[in-house]
Amino acid sequence: MIEYFFAQYRSYPTLDIILEIVAVIFGLLSVWYAKKDDILVFPTGLVSTSIFVYLLWKWVLWGDMMINGYYFVMSIYGWYHWTRKKGDSVAFPISKISSSEKRIAIILFIFTVAFVVSVYHYFDKFTTWFAYVDTFITGIFFVGMWLMAKRKVENWIFWIIGDLISIPLYFAKGYTFTSFQYIVFTVVAIFGYLEWKKISDSSAVEPQK
Repeated sequence: MIEYFFAQYRSYPTLDIILEIVAVIFGLLSVWYAKKDDILVFPTGLVSTSIFVYLLWKWVLWGDMMINGYYFVMSIYGWYHWTRKKGDSVAFPISKISSSEKRIAIILFIFTVAFVVSVYHYFDKFTTWFAYVDTFITGIFFVGMWLMAKRKVENWIFWIIGDLISIPLYFAKGYTFTSFQYIVFTVVAIFGYLEWKKISDSSAVEPQK
């Protein structure tokens, strides 16, 4: 069983294996902190995404690399956004997506998929089914990260969908540690959605002061 899951790592440089494990650990910490609505989601995410950008560039997985590069930038934005306050209160608490944000999310998804498709076509990388799936989940994760940075409950729905697709995708690519990471991501994302929804619902019924 162990041989089946990890045989591909025989040919990998030791440094790359260590970096992948470190990136996975910090990625798991980041998702856990996101579930807890803790600002540490962003510094831990910055560590994970910066390592994955390097590794995915080496592995020539450009769609995935762009996702992590985008995560890096959005983590900086989210870090700033989450710390903004109105007096003693958080300026942007957990809330549900608005109609205008839904339209922006749709546009962001379409634009992202179109951009990644054009990149793959330009470099003639549509050679496996991985590439086609990669374009779709890139759009899913771009929207999810944008919504998380804006502290919207629905971000977790996008993470759950993308994580479920990523589990078999990364295993098929030969990156078992990362595939296992997405299994944990899926579980945490489900609980994160339930927890954030509960917070949002309770805030909605609180009497106005």
